[in-house]
Amino acid sequence: MLKIEELVHAYIHTHCDFEKELVLTNYFQADWEADILIVDAEGISHEIEIKLSKSDFKNDFKKSYINKDTGEKFLKHDKISCGDYVCNAFSFLLPMGMVDSSLIPEHCGIIEFYHNEDTWNTEFYLIRPPKRLHEDSYWKLNDKDLFIRKIALNLLQRKMEIKGKQEELIFKNPFDLKKRK
Repeated sequence: MLKIEELVHAYIHTHCDFEKELVLTNYFQADWEADILIVDAEGISHEIEIKLSKSDFKNDFKKSYINKDTGEKFLKHDKISCGDYVCNAFSFLLPMGMVDSSLIPEHCGIIEFYHNEDTWNTEFYLIRPPKRLHEDSYWKLNDKDLFIRKIALNLLQRKMEIKGKQEELIFKNPFDLKKRK
């Protein structure tokens, strides 16, 4: 069976231009994690949410969040559809025929895939392009410097996590060092 990491790899390596686009996977933004986040040179952003089962798809519409500033509770897709969302576009990436397109809100793009387990080829089909939710640049809505620092920290954490799986790492507690000074 195709793993989500293999699906992400297949999609971004066939549909993304790494010289012109910033492509992140499993990036926490807004109030949830984006499976794939693509930001082009003009700052136009597109979140792609991967759903591999009908139950996971249905649960996406039950997700609610509380605005940390106002305390207001809202559903994820209500926030996306009204344009109060950091990305310019939102799409679902789904197995071919898993969900009838009439069940997917009009603001969402639909990308279906077919994975041939015999040849290990994965083909992607754009069923419906996403609607533009707003015209603001991703960089107008996000601090670019903070974004770069977060990416650098994330890269360092992943490097240490991978290295830690290969060998035992022992780090000094930085809080003990501050007490001694």
